[in-house]
Amino acid sequence: MSSNFVTPGQQRGLRACMVCSIVQLQSRFMREGCPNCEEFLHLAGSADAIQECTSQVYDGLITLADPASSWVARWQRLDGYVPGVYAVKVIGQLPEDIIQNAEESGVKYIPRDGSASNDDQ
Repeated sequence: MSSNFVTPGQQRGLRACMVCSIVQLQSRFMREGCPNCEEFLHLAGSADAIQECTSQVYDGLITLADPASSWVARWQRLDGYVPGVYAVKVIGQLPEDIIQNAEESGVKYIPRDGSASNDDQ
């Protein structure tokens, strides 16, 4: 497993995925993509996709070592994702075509910015 350690000087390069809310360095999204959503977001190697599908604006951080057994992961809809650092809230909107791709891949997209109603979840 690769390390998710980020030195204080690198924090300006952090971005959060708008689908799963994992927080990583922009360079890591560029190199490896999103560990949870790469199948339909295709972030690896695409600066444009990273700009559209991740955000530098997010609130709160959660570190999950075992998302499968964490009540916080269930509460944040993160169970089933890889261990890592996740944002509590991610500000930004995905383009409609990306949302459609996600839903065609079997992922029910629920915005991570708090705008979804209880009916959407």
